[in-house]
Amino acid sequence: MAPAAAVPALDAETAAENEPPPGDMHRHLKRLADASLNKRGLPEEDLEELRQLAAAAAARGTALRFLVAEYLGSVCRIWTDLSDSQQVLAPEDLREVGSALIKAIGDATVALTQGYETAHRAAVRGEEAMRREFVDDLLDGRTDLGRLAERAERFGLRLVGPHSVAVARADSPVGAGDDTTRYVEEALTSRFSTGNVLITTKDSLLVCVSPGAVQDVPDFFATAVRHAVDEQCRIAVSRPRPGPSGIVRSYQEARSALDLATQLGLSPPLIHASDLLVFQVLGRDRAAITDLVATALGGLEDARGGPKALLETLTAYFATGCLNTATARRLGLSVRTITYRLTRIRQLTGHDPADPDQRYILQTAVLGARLLDWPSRPLQPAD
Repeated sequence: MAPAAAVPALDAETAAENEPPPGDMHRHLKRLADASLNKRGLPEEDLEELRQLAAAAAARGTALRFLVAEYLGSVCRIWTDLSDSQQVLAPEDLREVGSALIKAIGDATVALTQGYETAHRAAVRGEEAMRREFVDDLLDGRTDLGRLAERAERFGLRLVGPHSVAVARADSPVGAGDDTTRYVEEALTSRFSTGNVLITTKDSLLVCVSPGAVQDVPDFFATAVRHAVDEQCRIAVSRPRPGPSGIVRSYQEARSALDLATQLGLSPPLIHASDLLVFQVLGRDRAAITDLVATALGGLEDARGGPKALLETLTAYFATGCLNTATARRLGLSVRTITYRLTRIRQLTGHDPADPDQRYILQTAVLGARLLDWPSRPLQPAD
């Protein structure tokens, strides 16, 4: 038989003569020694104490790696300090004691990690809830503006000076913490300082708040969004406005521009609200624009096949700078066909698209028709 081996006797008496960590950790180290000598695992109450200890360390801001390193270092010091008190064990007993000790240390390390991660997740959820509340207050304007500015500092946003808001809508809804949001946020914070940009989500939209002085943020935001999503998306950018209340107005303007661009079927993926002001002016007086469309374009209903083809011709004609050749190319028709259609429009409406004075009336009526979705929807007179 092999000679008996000597191992440290992990008794509480020797441990008390040393200086292990205080509190729960001290009690745990003594229980760890008892568990190893008794060749059993740590009870659940001991593991729960370690979880609570790790949660307290997380609350203090201690990194998990430092917590685990401190724990393992304490175990090593206790083992070393007890080396003067030894008892002789047979090899099979030594293996069992060592196995029990290793398992107990492993269980304890897992418990520390669980407690730390649970506390960390709770802290993250709390931070996310605070951020969500702040974002809702910021974009809805439902709180004291002075208090809002103070809270903004916590999230790295300075509400001094004018800010613009960009919103992005994709076919799939965007949520806080998903891959798209994280990609866009990382892209912008790596390019601009955290005090110059806030990336968040609201009502399935991706939102970017940035100072008006940093004019290239919206364009970079649009590029990042297009790289992040593998589907069609549309982005709208507001005009800059000062102060926290200006952010509310800018957000509302960007959303309105996004909805209007969707309604009109505008093709550019990046829409500036300032480019849609004429549509907003037209849309404010529905009765007047309905009357204009009926008066200026109503005669197109007498065309063979209805007004749709002639209205599409007018839209392309104005979009190409009133050039027959470019209009024909855009619609895939011959120049002769375009010339015939423009003549027919003049005959049916009484307005000549080639005449600068009459062109404005027709072009405004065409914009109004797009707002009213005419002729797909019949006109509803105000009276």
